[in-house]
Amino acid sequence: MVTIIIPGYSAHNKDWLEETAKSVKSDGEIRPIYWGHWEDPDIKFDAAEKANLLDGITGKRVVDIIAKSVGTLVASLVIEKSPEKIRKVIFCGMPLNDINEDRKEVIKNALGKIPAENIICIQNEEDPHGGTDAVKMFLSGFASDIRIISMQRADHEYFYQDEFNKFLLG
Repeated sequence: MVTIIIPGYSAHNKDWLEETAKSVKSDGEIRPIYWGHWEDPDIKFDAAEKANLLDGITGKRVVDIIAKSVGTLVASLVIEKSPEKIRKVIFCGMPLNDINEDRKEVIKNALGKIPAENIICIQNEEDPHGGTDAVKMFLSGFASDIRIISMQRADHEYFYQDEFNKFLLG
């Protein structure tokens, strides 16, 4: 088994990535994903390309995913490629205010391929990229059984490693 941790776009997500990788409990490999553009701004970020690479890295192993912000889109693309190997999914800070309808459709399709009890969405109530109400509305049309954990914050920070472990180990 492998747990992949997929961060948001901005380089300040590196702290979240590293803290999550240190804190997550797993019997398998923990694989934090670092974006090349954090070190070299000339590297283009392509979510589909990243998903292909991650699907290849995980091979045929069972996969848990923890994804934050635009990482939720990359994770959705991975899920669409190989839903049969996905065990549990944690989405944090879905950036619904920042992505277009096509990308939202990718997320919807991916979440529909995983049993609802194997997915949680953690969203800060007043996340500037889309708060809890936006996520509830987004999921209500197709995946109303997915558990949403609303946190009382007004930012895009998701240092909720205890919640991650509770779900992954439960």
